[in-house]
Amino acid sequence: MVRVLERLGHTVDFPAGQTCCGQMHVNTGYWDEALPLLPRFVEQFRDSEVIVVPSSSCVAHMREHYPAMARQLEATGKYPGLFAEVDSLLPRVYEFSELLFKRLGVTDLSSVFPHRVTYHASCHGLRVLQLGDGPASLLRSVRNMDLVPLPGLEQCCGFGGTFAIKNADVSSAMLDEKLDAVLSTEAEIVTACDNSCLMHINGGLHRRGCGVRTMHIAEILAGEEEVAR
Repeated sequence: MVRVLERLGHTVDFPAGQTCCGQMHVNTGYWDEALPLLPRFVEQFRDSEVIVVPSSSCVAHMREHYPAMARQLEATGKYPGLFAEVDSLLPRVYEFSELLFKRLGVTDLSSVFPHRVTYHASCHGLRVLQLGDGPASLLRSVRNMDLVPLPGLEQCCGFGGTFAIKNADVSSAMLDEKLDAVLSTEAEIVTACDNSCLMHINGGLHRRGCGVRTMHIAEILAGEEEVAR
């Protein structure tokens, strides 16, 4: 992701004090435990012009829950002005592909990736962030790459954070359907905008021993030469 942004002429900073956004806490019901992570996020990123995140689920969590979390914390009297800071900060938070095609207007990165690839649309990117055809349009611009449509593109892979643990049987059944769809494309690689989906899908592919790889969309858009380093 950094290589792509620097290729476009942008300066990328990585605040060393950043931590988890709190998504996994909230998704599992630990709302109170997630609250302290919000002021830390604001502290680390308040001076950033743009905050880019290689995870659609993290960005979805921030947009959906940070305002309510900020109001709750501000009501304690310990964080005056927190809601206003969050309200100012959130419009500057983007998922990686969203930043490219919505904010920067990028349509072609002159990337080269000579492989057969299929794209999985994560639930948060598709339904919450409304990424639509943006990620696929970026992939279609990659030279020498055969992008194969994934059957049942809008179907969940079954991960859903701790859903995969608490409802393992249902999650596994959903994953099997996704894997069947991936394998039907005869793709070498399945890509997505969210590493959580890719982790789940990769585990299933590995157990099947089919040799199909998973790669984040940033790795493909960086170009094969960059990925090999």
